[in-house]
Amino acid sequence: MMTQEKTLIEVKNLKKYFKVPAGWNHAVDDVSFTINRGETLGVVGESGCGKSTLGRTIIHLQESTDGELLLDGEDVTHIKGKKLQEVRAKEQIIFQDPYSSLNPRFKIESTIMEPLKRSKRFQSKAELQEEASRLMNLVGIDQRLRQSYPHELDGGRRQRVCIARALALNPDFIVCDEPVSALDVSIQAAVLNLLMDLQDQMGMAYMFVTHDLSVVRHISDSICVMYLGQMVEKCSTKELFQNTLHPYTKALLSAIPSTNVHIPMQRIQLEGEITSPINPAPGCRFAARCPYATEACKEKQTLTEVTKGHFVSCCRVKEIN
Repeated sequence: MMTQEKTLIEVKNLKKYFKVPAGWNHAVDDVSFTINRGETLGVVGESGCGKSTLGRTIIHLQESTDGELLLDGEDVTHIKGKKLQEVRAKEQIIFQDPYSSLNPRFKIESTIMEPLKRSKRFQSKAELQEEASRLMNLVGIDQRLRQSYPHELDGGRRQRVCIARALALNPDFIVCDEPVSALDVSIQAAVLNLLMDLQDQMGMAYMFVTHDLSVVRHISDSICVMYLGQMVEKCSTKELFQNTLHPYTKALLSAIPSTNVHIPMQRIQLEGEITSPINPAPGCRFAARCPYATEACKEKQTLTEVTKGHFVSCCRVKEIN
């Protein structure tokens, strides 16, 4: 993983709300972070915590409700038309399910060539085919599969096609939305190693969305933990696994299976009802399930730097650690 110091993505107080019959669903609520060039930021949390919505909002697949989005120092929060097309060429996404994200009527070569055609960077069909061939080689797809359809490939090869399509316009930033969760374990490792090798070669930044902490530990430089639309802990990957501070993150880490038969697993069993993300009350949204919750937790929580580079949203963090 190649890390350069220049900030590529800056997210400031980002919010994404959805109107529902009962009110407003706070899918992403006041989230802020930065991603440097060549860096991988892991975003983890339970299903429904807003991590995928966060990624899609950053690359304008969904428009934000409030907050700011900066790409390479330029405000791209509210852009349309030609400017939006330019930004989308720099920001791509790899979806969770490779089969549903591919057009079943397009052959593999046509799928990879589609963004190349739309970019109008190539003058002839021969040039398009040559570039598609280069991208196939880059991600490890055999040339004999050029005229195959998605249903003729296994999950790993389909995801490699999706990666090739995402790389077609040479992006600076890619949202990896649980790209290996639908794959077998052996295939997961191959795809993760491919993503890391491509990052070393091309210097892209990743936002890696997942619920699997073992995966995010392998690929990420830093990690953000989300709970019901809010960020509860943010720090470097090494720091998170060595010095876990938020009660929710501790519960997540305790669920990782252990291969050490001599040390019994000590899982943290969370109890209580999950707070509704629709019109949530001020205060910690994890309080209803937190064993350390007090009246103070009903007040608004802020992401505070507890130790150098380690941010936690918990008013009792120093008391319980």
